[in-house]
Parts: sequence; C-alpha cells; structure tokens
Amino acid sequence: MLDGVIADRPTSFLNAASGKDHPIASKLFAIPGVTGLLMLGDFITVNKQPDARWAEITKRAEQVLASL
Repeated sequence: MLDGVIADRPTSFLNAASGKDHPIASKLFAIPGVTGLLMLGDFITVNKQPDARWAEITKRAEQVLASL
C-alpha cells in the first residue's frame, strides 16, 4: 500500500504504450517483465510475464515508488 492516493479513479494500462505518457506507469513499465498496471486509491496492481520473477519486479517497483 502507498502512503497517499495515486489515482482517484481506476486507471488501467494494458501495455507499455498505453502508459508512456503517465509519469509513474512509464517508470514501472521500464521494469523488465511488467505487462500491465491498475492504479486506484493508494495501491497499484502489477501484472507480469509468466517467466518474470516477482522478487526482481518488486525490488525495482519499490525503488520507483520510493522516489515519488
């Protein structure tokens, strides 16, 4: 859970192209293996490629979110 509201309403990015203009989505899609995002309130749901490792995605996502 995040410390503050990241999106007032459900915001979905089904691929990197759809999130290229969003400051947070574009950084999260830069993480190898991330395939989709859903943002709402104080949370973000991350989808990944089947062969991607959660440990690496989680580590890098935490770094992105810590820089906000």
